[in-house]
Amino acid sequence: MEKPASIVEELQQFVLKDAPPTVYYIPDFISEEEEAYLLQQVYKSPRTKWTQLSGRRLQNWGGLPHPKGMLAEKIPDWLQQYCERISSLGAFSGKTANHVLVNEYKQGEGIMPHEDGPLYHPTVTTVSLGSHTLLDFYRPVSSQGGDAPQTEESRHLFSLLVRPRSLLILQEETYQNLLHGIQPCDQDTLTDRVVNLPAAGALPGETLTRGTRVSLTVRHVPKVMKAKLLLGRK
Repeated sequence: MEKPASIVEELQQFVLKDAPPTVYYIPDFISEEEEAYLLQQVYKSPRTKWTQLSGRRLQNWGGLPHPKGMLAEKIPDWLQQYCERISSLGAFSGKTANHVLVNEYKQGEGIMPHEDGPLYHPTVTTVSLGSHTLLDFYRPVSSQGGDAPQTEESRHLFSLLVRPRSLLILQEETYQNLLHGIQPCDQDTLTDRVVNLPAAGALPGETLTRGTRVSLTVRHVPKVMKAKLLLGRK
């Protein structure tokens, strides 16, 4: 079946105009039934698929991204259908996502400000399951120095309320020039620094309590190694 030519244009209604270029926030991208199905599949995965980090645990699907190239592995059907669905929106400039990182954040867990780096097509797409979170965006530490201390707080630019079942797409300046992170806390009090409150159906002053959140970070890794290249290597 041919893709409608207007599908990428339809995304424009989800652009956040109060954020730097370019952030798309699509509420209810998946249904409650799909959310329950995806959570079931995540937790049915073999225990060996989980890697425990200090602030969260994760599963890696599609291969391990590496500067020399990712040795591609087959993505299971329960994830592949969402790789194709997100790719069909034009998120990866006509390419199909080939890597999914599943992160589990328990209540109170977060991740330090970071960038996704050059191993990926310059787009990150995230489907959230189970709980909301507040995603914070920061200027990188400036190499110019200056007198004022460059604290996390002073570098904070804006935040996004990310609801369960939503799809978040980050591209261009927001992907390439800013850091993003999640504060390790149990509750989030919403302020006017959260630039997508209307789109997320929330109001300033609300306090939301976090639960366990599972995120599916769907990306395209351009540099992929074929398995046959590895044959004969020691």
